[in-house]
Amino acid sequence: MIEGLIGRKVGMTEIFLEDGTQIPATIIEAGPCFVVQKKNLEKDGYEAVQIGFEQAKPQRKTKPLLGHFKKAGIPPIRFLMEFEILKGKVDDYKSGDVIKADIFKKGDIIDVTGTSKGKGFAGAMKRHGFSGQPDSHGGMSHRKPGSIGQHSYPARIWKGLRMPGHMGAERVTMQGLRIIKVEPQKDIVLVKGSVPGPDGGLLILKHTRRGRVKGGTA
Repeated sequence: MIEGLIGRKVGMTEIFLEDGTQIPATIIEAGPCFVVQKKNLEKDGYEAVQIGFEQAKPQRKTKPLLGHFKKAGIPPIRFLMEFEILKGKVDDYKSGDVIKADIFKKGDIIDVTGTSKGKGFAGAMKRHGFSGQPDSHGGMSHRKPGSIGQHSYPARIWKGLRMPGHMGAERVTMQGLRIIKVEPQKDIVLVKGSVPGPDGGLLILKHTRRGRVKGGTA
């Protein structure tokens, strides 16, 4: 089975369980994705499947990529990514196959990767959760991070020190999210809780790696 799919975050909603419990959920458009290319041990040294998501305008793709898509027998695709395949299962797929949200089912545990919301330049209190300095009794550095250096040794700022700077817009993976509903006919997956990124952001959905055992999943 293929490891996952490419999708987009639609937005958030709420779901009521049979006992009346209300839980937050994220709506994800998962696929449909096209199989563009297969990678095998003999030629590439590993087994994987390259899949594509969302059709693109031909004029926005280079000639080599247009030939790549033509060879697979599919229209130009906007996003391409490789996914792992269990050993010996790569021949179950062929170029042009369509992979839909039905590779997931209710109760599955998945990992979701996306790009977090960009917050621009942020101070140490917002970016790292610093408590700040005194707001009264003569304090004049309310939101500053405080001392950041040393004296004669090492006479420099240590690499990796938490300081003000660009916040967000980073690749984030949330592990162990549970699928609470799948609508294959609409290519919709509902995941319990939130996922990285804004509405409309690109997401990668994979069967979880937590608890993975050799040769399959735990």
